[in-house]
Amino acid sequence: METITLGQLLEAVDGKLLGTFGDLNAPIVRVDTDSRTIHPGALFIPLTGERFDGHAYINSALEGGAVGCLTARERKSYREDKFYVKVANTQRALRDLAAWYKARFDIPFVAVTGSVGKTTAKDMIASVLGVRYKVLKTEGNFNNNVGLPLTLLRLEKSHEIAVLEMGMDRFGEIDYLAGTVKPDVGVITNIGDAHIERLGSRENIFKAKCELLPHIKDGGLVVLNGDDELLATLRGKTPVPAVFCGRGEGLEYRAEVIGGDGVSYLDCRLITPHMDQTVKIPALGEHMIYPALIAAAVGERFGLTAQEIAQGIYQFVPTRMRMNIVRRAEGITILDDTYNANPQSMRAAISVLADSHCQRKVAVLGDMFELGPFAPGLHYEVGECLGKEKIDCLVAVGELSDYIARGARESGVPEVYRCEDKEAARTILPKVLQPDCTILVKASRGMKLEELTACLMELTKAE
Repeated sequence: METITLGQLLEAVDGKLLGTFGDLNAPIVRVDTDSRTIHPGALFIPLTGERFDGHAYINSALEGGAVGCLTARERKSYREDKFYVKVANTQRALRDLAAWYKARFDIPFVAVTGSVGKTTAKDMIASVLGVRYKVLKTEGNFNNNVGLPLTLLRLEKSHEIAVLEMGMDRFGEIDYLAGTVKPDVGVITNIGDAHIERLGSRENIFKAKCELLPHIKDGGLVVLNGDDELLATLRGKTPVPAVFCGRGEGLEYRAEVIGGDGVSYLDCRLITPHMDQTVKIPALGEHMIYPALIAAAVGERFGLTAQEIAQGIYQFVPTRMRMNIVRRAEGITILDDTYNANPQSMRAAISVLADSHCQRKVAVLGDMFELGPFAPGLHYEVGECLGKEKIDCLVAVGELSDYIARGARESGVPEVYRCEDKEAARTILPKVLQPDCTILVKASRGMKLEELTACLMELTKAE
């Protein structure tokens, strides 16, 4: 973050200065919302929720080095060496500050959303653009109404472009985030079942994702998955020009998998308005053509050559726990895809496992959350997918995964282990490990199945 002053903060958030501190030139070097990790010179913004109220930690944050804070209420006393800025709502003030701060940077912004693959697409776009530009990108799960403003507040003068991920689980969230960013390019990766519990149908998820479109700047571009049946209906209906990506004939950006080693990379042919070239994607799964195509479309939008795009795709590194390939001794490979899960990403990950070159294929799968009344059927279908893909063994972890186990058994998976929790799964893992096998580990974030990935690391030796 570039340094701003207290006076500028008051302007940005339309705040009122409380207490006796009066130096409007007091510098602010960053913004923190967690009093436990406060940094010297930071502005502390106390957020509130159903089960917490950050105002209770203002004193702790100030003692920890914060130069001042926002507050939505008057306080009994004020330190003379710290500033207190009263606002109507601290979360809204965080957004207002981020929007004000963003306006200081005359650079393009790319916004990425979608049910599945938005993090991978964001990382791939950033990798491609990074060949030529200094890129700011969303890190980790900072894609919500707190994380996105905090990401914008990381902008520095050296940045030449920003790639921002936008998540949502209800109507209005994408509208809120996109209204803050006002992107030059918008991306929607696909429409799936993630968050269907709140939104009720894929059609409603589609409507929620499309809240991005009105906020794209005039003269901007939207990049869409042309193989997605709902997104395909947007042709000719978007407020800015659109390009469509996928396998289908007639799409502006097309790709086909033409090879790969089944262990670490895919060879793909990308066909765009400006290139027809073979590129190497350092990841597994045919679904990886979509982030590659999206990155190519965004790269061409910002003037990159075919060679630069191919280089950026080859340099792609996935976010931690997003289909990370971990090779161990005796030909054992762990596919750590534990960051999150929904029905579409589960099927894609199972396809990757099925395509792996090994003697034995094992899936360690846990519950998928936020599926509401659709959960039993959608979990059962994941189990059926295991059978269709000829997976050798399933270790199902969690309450809802019982439906995965049922689907797996009834679709012909030879070995199925049902575990109530991770502790039970730990006793099973040594039994399913064999030389020359690939093990997929995947579930929703709340299951924390990375703990089982760690267990597998302990059970195996380094390559």
